[in-house]
Amino acid sequence: MQKQTVRDLEAAGKVVLVRCDFNVPLEAGSITDDRRITESLPTLRLLIEQGARVILASHLGRPKGVTPEFSLAPVAARLSELLGKNIPLAPDCVGDEVKAMVAAMGDGDVLLLENVRFHPEEEANDPAFAAQLASLADAYVNDAFGTAHRAHASTEGVAHHLPAYAGLLIEKEIEFLGRAVNNPKRPFVAILGGAKIKDKIPVITNLLTKVDKLIIGGGMAYTFLKAQGHEIGKSLLDESNLDFCKELLAQHGDKIALPIDVVIATELTETAATQSVPATHIPSDHMGADIGPDSVDAFTQIIMSAGTVIWNGPMGVFELAPFEAGTIGVAEALAASQAITIVGGGDSAAAVEQFGLADKMTHVSTGGGASLEFLEGKKLPGIEALLDA
Repeated sequence: MQKQTVRDLEAAGKVVLVRCDFNVPLEAGSITDDRRITESLPTLRLLIEQGARVILASHLGRPKGVTPEFSLAPVAARLSELLGKNIPLAPDCVGDEVKAMVAAMGDGDVLLLENVRFHPEEEANDPAFAAQLASLADAYVNDAFGTAHRAHASTEGVAHHLPAYAGLLIEKEIEFLGRAVNNPKRPFVAILGGAKIKDKIPVITNLLTKVDKLIIGGGMAYTFLKAQGHEIGKSLLDESNLDFCKELLAQHGDKIALPIDVVIATELTETAATQSVPATHIPSDHMGADIGPDSVDAFTQIIMSAGTVIWNGPMGVFELAPFEAGTIGVAEALAASQAITIVGGGDSAAAVEQFGLADKMTHVSTGGGASLEFLEGKKLPGIEALLDA
């Protein structure tokens, strides 16, 4: 994964196309979390200071054709505030009008292209569309780690037409995730949560060969408890992967830490009545929806003795107050630990943001799916396509 970075690019006077991940959450047209925008600023400031003419490309949401509510206009406004200069939004990402706007740019100027996914050719990685995007610039920088696992026109296709470099955010992601997986400070602990085992099988399989301890929480844990022969009531069960769990417990039981108590309820609501019970005694008419206080204590002890911790996936249905304590407890343990702590994007990143603990982590990844595929040991097409160091 050793790639040339934006630091290797002599950018002065050049038009540089930067693929960012500005896929930010919006409510009524306002950005509710701008972390993906702020994470792109080091790369953008470096290029501006060097006197490059910077064109920014990104997607937002999953539009079907041109959809006004998926316009990048709110991103242009926020970028203008953060960079302290006007960042115009082009009416499209290709075409004569865009070319004219690029031609009128001066050194240090920045132009944001409209949502690349307004064109179906983007996700199809259409070669002609990639060539159109590339024709706007002299060089390409990919700083969109959140989409690096997708081979789309603006993330992979463009790199075949222009000298292609990694941005500073992608460099940081590769450095933290890569070092954690390949050369961790030990003991190395991975915490996996979330709902579905099938989504995490490749990650579990890859990480079990590398970690000293694997903590399993969230909805996934109940299939493991069932595999041990315990009653799990109406808790989430991935029947098709019971044998996989039995096999893992037989081969790596000493490495796997499961919840010892869980928070149960009969419904998943904000007002649900809850109680903590041993993980081995879930009543048949209840479901587990979070790890219990004893599990938080046990997991905290493991975290406190770790040298490196990677966390991907919440411990329960943390979006609902009755089931948030387990996820908060694990987040607080990471925040208090002396270990290198890496939060692998997605729901875990949302949780540490929500609980105000993001700045206490060594690194919070901007890519849920991308960080997951990285932890699986997969090659990410958006990074593979860049120039080797």
